[in-house]
Amino acid sequence: MTRAATSPAELPPLEPGDVLTREDFHARYLACPGIKAELIDGVVYMPSPARAQHGDLQSMVVLWLGTYAARTANVRASTEVTLILDDLNEPKPDGVLRRLEGGTSGVDDQGYLTGPPELVAEIALSSASYDLHQKRAMYERAGVTEYLVVEPAGQVVHWWHLHDGSYQPLPVLDGVIHSQAFPGLRLRVAALLSLDAAALLAQLCEG
Repeated sequence: MTRAATSPAELPPLEPGDVLTREDFHARYLACPGIKAELIDGVVYMPSPARAQHGDLQSMVVLWLGTYAARTANVRASTEVTLILDDLNEPKPDGVLRRLEGGTSGVDDQGYLTGPPELVAEIALSSASYDLHQKRAMYERAGVTEYLVVEPAGQVVHWWHLHDGSYQPLPVLDGVIHSQAFPGLRLRVAALLSLDAAALLAQLCEG
């Protein structure tokens, strides 16, 4: 006899610390609308409700990435998109920048982003502990070319580039970080942290 498929109503709710396969996590996530959860190395993480500071910084990062994508052929920016990396990892990054043709990611038949995009950005406020450790290790193993973390508590921006399989920090030159994956993508750190959109975009447009 074959067992009938479990209906969404019969699935147990997601809880922080659950250890699941990506397939089981995804099914439970679909059955729990209105929550935010991520699967990192088979463990469920459920961030705290986002504070205003998180939302302000995320909107700045999305504006910066979106402006770059609008002015650059074959590039697309996304925010809070479900990203399927492998059987144990399904994060939902704050920002993504990817190449459409010839890139390292794609979209599956259900509309989810799959494979490592060229750049992932995270705002590390309540989630700093795992953005800077578990998530960084996950993105590094998956082959995400560049990983950017904004850490408002320390007033610092971390930006790593994948080189020979490991992340190396990109240098800060006169207060500006230059992407190696996307020509002309420049970030004025102080402008981002101070929420100065005009200065942020002025520096970007110079690139």
